[in-house]
Amino acid sequence: MAEESKGKPESPAGGKKELSMEKRLLLAFGLMGLVLFGTQYLIPKPPKPAAPPVEQKAAAPAEPAPRQPEASTPATPPAGAKQAAAGAKGPAPAAAVPLAEGEKEETQIVETDLYRIVFSNRGAVVRSWILKKYKDGTGKPVELVSATAAPKAGWPFSYVFPREKAPTDLNRVLFAVSQPDPLTIEFNYNDGKVAAQKSFRFDQKRYRSELRSEVTSGGKGVDHQLAWRGGFGDRTVHNAPDTQKSVHYDASRQKLIEEGAGTAEKGPVTVSGPFQFAGIEDNFFAGVILPAQGRPVEFVTWSDMVVPVQGAEEKHHVGVSFGGGAVIEAGLFVGPKDTDVLRATDRKLETMIDWGWFWFIAKPLFLSLHWINDKVTGNWGWAIVLATVVINLLMLPLRFSQLKSSQKMAVLQPELQSIQAKYKGMSMKDPRKQKQNEEMMALYQKHGINPMGGCLPLVLQMPFFIAFFKVLSVAIELRGATWLWVTDLSQPETLPIRILPVGMLVTQVLMQKLTPAASPDPSQQRLMMIMMPVMLTVMFYGASSGLVLYWLTGNVVGIVQQYFFNKVAAKPAPVQMTARKK
Repeated sequence: MAEESKGKPESPAGGKKELSMEKRLLLAFGLMGLVLFGTQYLIPKPPKPAAPPVEQKAAAPAEPAPRQPEASTPATPPAGAKQAAAGAKGPAPAAAVPLAEGEKEETQIVETDLYRIVFSNRGAVVRSWILKKYKDGTGKPVELVSATAAPKAGWPFSYVFPREKAPTDLNRVLFAVSQPDPLTIEFNYNDGKVAAQKSFRFDQKRYRSELRSEVTSGGKGVDHQLAWRGGFGDRTVHNAPDTQKSVHYDASRQKLIEEGAGTAEKGPVTVSGPFQFAGIEDNFFAGVILPAQGRPVEFVTWSDMVVPVQGAEEKHHVGVSFGGGAVIEAGLFVGPKDTDVLRATDRKLETMIDWGWFWFIAKPLFLSLHWINDKVTGNWGWAIVLATVVINLLMLPLRFSQLKSSQKMAVLQPELQSIQAKYKGMSMKDPRKQKQNEEMMALYQKHGINPMGGCLPLVLQMPFFIAFFKVLSVAIELRGATWLWVTDLSQPETLPIRILPVGMLVTQVLMQKLTPAASPDPSQQRLMMIMMPVMLTVMFYGASSGLVLYWLTGNVVGIVQQYFFNKVAAKPAPVQMTARKK
């Protein structure tokens, strides 16, 4: 554990912030739209994504006035401690407080219905924090603490001194520890130069607890922070370091701010203010403090190069530290990002569930899936299948209109081929080439055809696709949900060859074969027949199984709709080719 926040961790040169998944999806859909329509004309290059803004390091605020703690039962020191620490409520001279120090390193366990926490009296830190009701990718209860990162980044709730360093390294000393009751643990240390107290009080039925920390030296309070560095949450998920972020809710701006490890690669980033909450998270779990209303807090985002699991190579992991004064008092939430749990703890915590740009679709979609799972299917996978069928049925009138447009486009093929033959061999820079596009557009207008009609299903599916992606990424109810051979709908398949993406490739090719060609160019038809399915399969191969299941089901419904449309739709008479002079 670094002792001072002024020191900067090592970082590779030139790390840039990557595009979010939502931006990547929009970019992929845009490229597919160009493949559908833009290949008939000049294909413009997609714009480059804007560079992310550089966050300024905020100045540290003045030390907040310490708040009086709640009355509690006096701690009883364990056998072997030198002397019991006095319960001083404010900074006092170290010499006036009885000496307190542990004689040997030991661990204590606090266990409730929801979690099991292992504390160590060396540094008064947490060595393990297990959530009993949730499993990781290996089927074991989720462990939020990274033991492989601790030797380099420190254990959770280690001390950080942002300004004046304490005379004693409190992260290495042995604290006297006591447990007045099974849900309370208190640590005390005093060597005559520095005195420190740290206590935790837990709730049997809730994920909320209370935290208090105080450090004094020579009769004066010592500003300090408590840290959780080296990553957080379930390390067995796909690409775990990228799902972990620091998070705080700025009450003055009514805004949630999240930062990845890349933000602090060049050094720790400090912000200060009256935060509603601040801490660390991954997609499904969070560990945050809940300061007293209006009380300012220093909050630091760190980046640590640590090993995620034994035997793996080092990667940047986000970390945080919080506090800033001589006394830290706050509520503490460490648990799942479950909507009901967050709302019962603090309503602002619900903002950590990011429903994305299409939140107005994602939230109702999640509630619909929840209802279908609870009332109809009893399985989240079949709930996704049924919801996809319903969505496609609701879009049937628009799809029917698009299918009619595609059929008209197919009938115009001879006339379109004639126009292309007229301008064959001309350079794209030739001004006469523009006449080709003008003649084609005039032909479309004459027959009432929208040339972008082929993109309509893709455009309509995009908001639902992104909404499904966000639901699977943030809804903890779908985490670990099974379907047939799929063990977790929120993660990619674990099979050597993933069946859902392969099935999606096959159905995509079949649907392209059934759909009338919109382009008269055979090379473009081959491009559509091969490139689009391959591009979608590559994009989906590493996606969550639930997302692939949604797209695969949509393909199957589209194939059925296209088959019956081809059977029953009346085919218009082909357009007669007119003789054209060269």
